[in-house]
Amino acid sequence: MVKIIPDRVKKLNNKNPQNGDYVLYWMQAAQRTHYNHALEFAIEQANEKNLPLFVFFGLTPNFPEGNARHYYFLLEGLARVEKDLDTRGVEFVVWQCEPFKGVEKLGQKAQLVITDRGYLSIEKTWRKKVAKSLNCPLLEVETNTVLPVDLVSDKEEYAAFTFRKKMKPHLSNYLVEVSENELKKKSLNNFDFSSLPLGDRDKIIGELEISVNPGKIEGIKGGTKEALRCLENFLDNSLDMYPEKGGDPAFDCQSGLSPYLHFGHISPLYIALKVMERESPGEEAFLEQLLVRRELAFNFVNFNPYYNGPLEKMLPQWAWNTLQAHEKDSREYLYSPDELEDASTHDDYWNAAQKELVYSGKMHGYMRMYWGKKILEWSKTPEEAFSLCLFLNNKYNLDGRDPNSFAGVSWCFGKHDRAWTEREVFGKVRYMNARGLQRKFDMGKYLKRVVELS
Repeated sequence: MVKIIPDRVKKLNNKNPQNGDYVLYWMQAAQRTHYNHALEFAIEQANEKNLPLFVFFGLTPNFPEGNARHYYFLLEGLARVEKDLDTRGVEFVVWQCEPFKGVEKLGQKAQLVITDRGYLSIEKTWRKKVAKSLNCPLLEVETNTVLPVDLVSDKEEYAAFTFRKKMKPHLSNYLVEVSENELKKKSLNNFDFSSLPLGDRDKIIGELEISVNPGKIEGIKGGTKEALRCLENFLDNSLDMYPEKGGDPAFDCQSGLSPYLHFGHISPLYIALKVMERESPGEEAFLEQLLVRRELAFNFVNFNPYYNGPLEKMLPQWAWNTLQAHEKDSREYLYSPDELEDASTHDDYWNAAQKELVYSGKMHGYMRMYWGKKILEWSKTPEEAFSLCLFLNNKYNLDGRDPNSFAGVSWCFGKHDRAWTEREVFGKVRYMNARGLQRKFDMGKYLKRVVELS
């Protein structure tokens, strides 16, 4: 039986155990059975108490900025979870409700409730409500980061160089395989919790009454099985070239794993271990992104409640001051939100990046930096630019509304960066231009690749 490192487990209340009929795992952020520390811990606890285990997921239409694109991907992942849990003899219950309300109801007969960790404000709010309302202990298990966020640092880190040196001493203790526990006591027949049928996803989307625009991305399917296939494809075909081509938008050399990481369909720990197995020349560059940059983003949203604004409270002081000092600078181009959303600017490269986002539900990482910088340059104020960047990113990106997305957009405005040579509009915030793209990359090839998506 696998034992979960205690630092991954946190008590969210001080309630005493009650005489319950089962252990409940409230699955929300880690939508998978594979390499899921929270699930394995829940099975461990159920076995120790000789109780059955129920896994619950609350499907709410009220997650901020969620739309049909996100929910199709999410539901495909939940259907995979249902199959995988059934194979392991674990009951899976999905209700259309506010997640905390479902847990409060199911928790009435639970001896113990376990959940995975969420870092965004709404996820923290859900867990606080549940912790207060339950009459039994609520334990949170961290499984969507390689290292527990609070272990690395107890404050918001300034940049990657401060974060990197704090996380490295801990890595060897946490880069450990996760084996599967076998549930000893299967679900009892006298428990009848009807679950939302996950087969007809069009029907579910319609009943949720969420925005149907943008719609599902054809050719990209959610779920752990698809995530593992995507990982193997990257390892076989792109990892070796990652240091040279990973940052080049002309090549499709990125992993494509960010949507699966966002919905918890795949474990970052598993990805890291599989990359390390290959002993590839691309290992160091890729793990820098997966371990340092990604987990820095989690540090950011965990310790800064203003990760989605306002800029004055989110940015380092130097960045906010310089943007304010140049807010009244003349802009050569000003575009409306509709013009930007429709990719109707004078800049073919920027238009292509926006179209890539709309058509594919993702954007090459380097182009997202350029995309965000230009929105700053073409907007009346930095605050307007930041709000529009988040709106477009969260609406179209499958990995929108994620710590990594919030950090990536914020970087365009100076977060986790340093001061550069002062210039109009940007002040000392890093500037990017089309000539730089042309100098570094075959942008004609990138434009052609985006056209093929449409």
